[in-house]
Amino acid sequence: MHPDCFGDKVIIITGASSGIGLASARLFGSLGAKVVMAARSYEKLLELAPSVSSDPDKVLCVKTDVSVESDCKALIEQTVARFGRIDILVNNAGISMRAMFKDLDLSVIHSLMDVNFWGTVNCTKYALPYLLETKGQVVGVISIAGYSALPARTGYSSSKYAVRGFLDTIRIEHLKDGLNVLVFAPGYTDSNVRKAALTADGSPQGETPLNEDKLMSAETCAMYLAKALAKRKSQMILTGIGKLTVIAHNLFPRLTDRMTYSYIARETGSPFK
Repeated sequence: MHPDCFGDKVIIITGASSGIGLASARLFGSLGAKVVMAARSYEKLLELAPSVSSDPDKVLCVKTDVSVESDCKALIEQTVARFGRIDILVNNAGISMRAMFKDLDLSVIHSLMDVNFWGTVNCTKYALPYLLETKGQVVGVISIAGYSALPARTGYSSSKYAVRGFLDTIRIEHLKDGLNVLVFAPGYTDSNVRKAALTADGSPQGETPLNEDKLMSAETCAMYLAKALAKRKSQMILTGIGKLTVIAHNLFPRLTDRMTYSYIARETGSPFK
């Protein structure tokens, strides 16, 4: 990746304390960007900041709960106060879940929508004036589940579909303003998101049903994100099976439903068989 694409760009990344967010922060930092790391754990961000850049003046850590609108507003204000501009906003913060809807406490779906959807809306709302000034880019990290529904993840799929609809609309509204809007859809990626996924009563799952070692690494995912931003793409869907799933869902929806059912039913501890 050529440093000219990101050198001295001001890039905000939510959910930057682990997974794709942390890997992206480190990659952009290595390319000379000024990185704003946002997450709920401020102490963890401070601990990780030196791994993003050896120059402390190029990293800003902001304690942010994206489900809280005032936190998102403060994130943008602190970024502009420190760096004077915003070039890229990466809406990466997210949580998952695993439970049948019939067994689910509705507070779980509210939590997922608050973080995954409203977090994206909140941060984008306050960053947008600055992104329009720089003809910058806004990113929503969604999932293949935002194109083709994933059973036992009603809140997760719904929130990712919603983010895609929101960002696709923003793209059209600003088609002639120089703003680029990227919907970035990884497949299964090695991260903490499944261990932290909420169960029917809202408690963390604690264990992942997948073999994480066989999944795409967060670092590889971050590289694809950087490439998509460098080319100012409007959409990127990762992995062969991810692309095939999206195509199949559009062309053969009922067949895809049956195949998805069978695939998820084979998961360790699957809520349905």
